[in-house]
Amino acid sequence: MNYDKNSILNTLKTILSIPSPTGYTQSVINYLKAELNKMNIPYKTTNKGALIVSLPGTNNEYQRTFTSHIDTLGAMVKGIKENGALSFLPIGGYMMSTLEGENCTVTTLDGTSYSGTIQTTKPSVHISGDDARNLKRTPENMEVILDEKVFSKADVEALGIDVGDYICIDTRTTVTEKEFIKSRYLDDKASASVLMYVIKYLHENNVKLPYTTNFYISNYEEVGHGSSAALPENTKEFIAVDMGAPGCDQNSSEYTVCICAKDSSGPYDYDLRKKLVNTCKKNNIPYKIDIYPHYGSDASAALSAGWDVRAALIGPGVFASHAYERTHIDALLSTVDLMVKYISET
Repeated sequence: MNYDKNSILNTLKTILSIPSPTGYTQSVINYLKAELNKMNIPYKTTNKGALIVSLPGTNNEYQRTFTSHIDTLGAMVKGIKENGALSFLPIGGYMMSTLEGENCTVTTLDGTSYSGTIQTTKPSVHISGDDARNLKRTPENMEVILDEKVFSKADVEALGIDVGDYICIDTRTTVTEKEFIKSRYLDDKASASVLMYVIKYLHENNVKLPYTTNFYISNYEEVGHGSSAALPENTKEFIAVDMGAPGCDQNSSEYTVCICAKDSSGPYDYDLRKKLVNTCKKNNIPYKIDIYPHYGSDASAALSAGWDVRAALIGPGVFASHAYERTHIDALLSTVDLMVKYISET
């Protein structure tokens, strides 16, 4: 595979460093726009703020659209407690236990940011003993402790913090010598970096496309309606590029592209899945087929919204999804390879 993995990793590390919980994605979208401008690749934005790149092909009536999402999980201030701590609610499907002890940033409407830590309301075993150990990790039992000398609700309000302010959890991104990538929000920024690289690769190598191919970077996937609107109207094949989910009793792998046969929204298009699998077989691309019982994608959102498209779901395997996640560069490269090969063939 003659692909520039450093380019993929550099994009991934950059977008991981830009907080973008659902509803707060403009900064990362602006970064992607700037990168496309550098390559002189035109794009358009939807009314909801999603980004669409279209590369023309021989057949403009039958179009393929690939999507990944740039929005992530996060949290939002629900209230300010009398002792100066913040109550909060998650954005997206966290296991709340994975947030305990994480550093975070609270950003106000005027753009001021304050650091803090997410803790339980009984964070010390020296004080609460087994009550601390056994406390159920739910939003009502957790809070944000600000790194500010605040002792009351009034102190916090004086900082400009209010209900509805976004809370961005630190990603703790690291790439190991053996090319494992560990970070929050590889779902779905790993796939977004793949999409950006594929756009660059096709453009720079003047790859002739049999079908006009669109790349839809959505920004509301984690709350269920990312690509429910504004698909390019001639889209016939709609392929979500999101994470595969290796784990207990699953067939997915952190080292391959994963092809989903079925998730919580039902089976994906059988013939389209077969074509993707055959592309992998023909080109010796490592792949796994899997089923995800507690999963939905932007392809699910498009189908639920009534779009008449054939839908599929592929993506790099990402371990410990919606927690502190891990994948390997091999999974990203396999996903790139499948996309490039599939886009290039009829």
